[in-house]
Amino acid sequence: MPQSFSVPRLLINRLRDVMAGDMEADTRLQKVVTLIAGTMVADVCSIYKRTDADELELVATEGLAASAVHQTRMAFDEGLVGQIALSGEPLSIQDAPRHPAFSYRPETGEDPYHAFLGVPILRGGRVIGVLTVQNRTERLYDEDEVDSLQTIAMVLAEVVASDVPTQPSSADARESRPITLKGRILGEGLGLGTARLHDPIVSPARYFTDDPDAEARRLRAALLQLQASLDRMLTNDVSAIFGEPREVLEAYKMLASDPMWAVRLEETVRSGLSAEAAVDRSRREHRIKLENAADPYLRERLHDLEDLDNRLLRVLAGSDGSAVSDDGAEPGAASEVLIARRLGPAELLEYRNSGLAAIILEEVAPSSHAAIVARALGIPTLGGVAGISNAVAQGDQVIVDAEQGTLHVRPDQDLLTAYETRRLMRTERQAAFQALKDQPSRTRDGVDIKLMLNAGLALDMDAMDKTGAEGIGLFRTEFQFLVSDTLPKMESQIGLYRQILDYAGNRPVHFRTLDLGGDKMLPNANKGEEENPALGWRSIRFALDRPGLFRRQLRALVRAADGGPLSVMFPMVTKAEEFFEAKALLMEEIEWSAARGFQEPCEVRTGAMLEAPALAFSLGELASEADFISVGTNDLLQFFFAADRMVPSVSERYDFISRPALRFLDMVRQECERYGLPVSVCGEISSHPLEALCLIGLGYHTLSMPASGIGPVKRMLRSLDLSTFGPEFRAAIYDSNLNLRNEVLSIAAVQKIALKDHG
Repeated sequence: MPQSFSVPRLLINRLRDVMAGDMEADTRLQKVVTLIAGTMVADVCSIYKRTDADELELVATEGLAASAVHQTRMAFDEGLVGQIALSGEPLSIQDAPRHPAFSYRPETGEDPYHAFLGVPILRGGRVIGVLTVQNRTERLYDEDEVDSLQTIAMVLAEVVASDVPTQPSSADARESRPITLKGRILGEGLGLGTARLHDPIVSPARYFTDDPDAEARRLRAALLQLQASLDRMLTNDVSAIFGEPREVLEAYKMLASDPMWAVRLEETVRSGLSAEAAVDRSRREHRIKLENAADPYLRERLHDLEDLDNRLLRVLAGSDGSAVSDDGAEPGAASEVLIARRLGPAELLEYRNSGLAAIILEEVAPSSHAAIVARALGIPTLGGVAGISNAVAQGDQVIVDAEQGTLHVRPDQDLLTAYETRRLMRTERQAAFQALKDQPSRTRDGVDIKLMLNAGLALDMDAMDKTGAEGIGLFRTEFQFLVSDTLPKMESQIGLYRQILDYAGNRPVHFRTLDLGGDKMLPNANKGEEENPALGWRSIRFALDRPGLFRRQLRALVRAADGGPLSVMFPMVTKAEEFFEAKALLMEEIEWSAARGFQEPCEVRTGAMLEAPALAFSLGELASEADFISVGTNDLLQFFFAADRMVPSVSERYDFISRPALRFLDMVRQECERYGLPVSVCGEISSHPLEALCLIGLGYHTLSMPASGIGPVKRMLRSLDLSTFGPEFRAAIYDSNLNLRNEVLSIAAVQKIALKDHG
């Protein structure tokens, strides 16, 4: 019967001695594989290291040919070792030579070996190597053996990452030279500071314990402290995110109280590893699963688990579990650039008073809640910066240019000088925009243009006063639903909507009903994977198919109005019948609430969002029932051009300032005027002065946009004489064949319309 090799405490102690010893890298790794092979009763133990060229190099072995060390290299997806590196998952095979992925390397002398077990060596969510054991006999390694080898691989991660040299001279140069990386702008601005890694690697010095019983008690105490900290968060006022997001914290608390998580951690501790090492192993496993998860909901849940791992690590380090330590920094000092692979909104809010200069996210989803919170906080933010975690070290100086989508790591003096010049110019520009806050949004020839705010967080409401916005043209209601494992309670929904209405006062608020589906799916709500989710079961289609969920939201909106005015718009209406059905449900909820003694809204306005081009040809049918139309250019333009706006290689190919797009929008505006339907634009595109100029030139006099756009757009329109610009602009659309963007820019330059950020 094969001998099981559960990790004995003796092996852990011997590994610790090897890691702590003063010896050459090759000697250290050779001792490690010899020790593992002897303890595990394995004929072969080998370590493969990922190189800078993304190859797998054999760096130590016990049992294979010694001459193959540093000579055998394979592609990242080559052979069984490559399969492990590619998937990030362990692989156990009874008879390796018969496996389809087996790749024989004669220089290693591995032909007599059959049983094979390999596990990835993970660091920072990245596969940095592979650890394998092999035996001559045919056998299948069991789950305990796989688990044990994964524990050893976790301990080896620091050794492999730090001890194996790969072209040290070039690596040293890379670590000190300036580099420039590109990212996606999530929150505009400029920032300069030292790098602060959100998720630093646990020191290997804390991977072992001499007293497993005491360490288990320490782990249990930390788990209790973590749960207590979440209890405190539940009682604190965190309404700045989504009203009162108790559901988020309750989900965290439920996960933190999972007995299986605690049992698994304690089992690892009793093998001789420290509590930190046990949690770090859990985190590595969650992260690699997260990397490979395609389902957006599963990725969010795995991120919740990883966040709990991180919080527990911070508790073990002596903090309260918060991502932010109280180091005496003055709020607003803006001296650090936060760098993270992923970041949840609750985590980000913990940094809000720690003086962040900017935020860099390696991963970002199209509907990233962290990105939305970052914009609301006014923090310059870049996302999708591939490789940032490996390119930046703690304390590196970083310039974040979230106006051009670049960041500069370890900048030279010329870049620092240029940054300071631009920072001063931006400060002056912001002061000029602030001075316009109380000035009317009126063109030089007396045409009033309403500038409204796009919002989705209670946090956004501060921007109304800071920018002088005339109201909320679009309040996204789905964020409260997306951050929870369970549906928000009725009182929670009412509380958020009432908070928004109270803050707005006499200013209008247009609530967009649930825009769920596609990449924003509730747990257990998906009907199945869709090839084109943007074109699938989403928005009003989803809401009408889930009338119970939809009516709960409508009831909350009616209750929140509490006798005041209520304005509701339905997203992605494609045909008039969808609008009629949705409005009928709203009116039923008003009657239901009134019958039970609740006040009816004193005024109810309902509108449709024109995001599907088909609705443009149904405006006449809507005219008798709809009170307004809101053009959502984000979705409308991607449907119009058949180009996914989240794919830069496609979305950036089609210019909004093009004759087809502007002629279509002109037709929509004229149709709305014909039927007496007030029309506005609430897409991101209206926050850019040149694009806003085109919309105003077409006759759109109500624009809703992110807070950052209101100042620049107001500055532009106050320099505009619409009676002069309008005719020339329309002639450029319909009577000219020149490049339209250049022609509009030329007209604006001649008429001295303020489009530039300065001057």
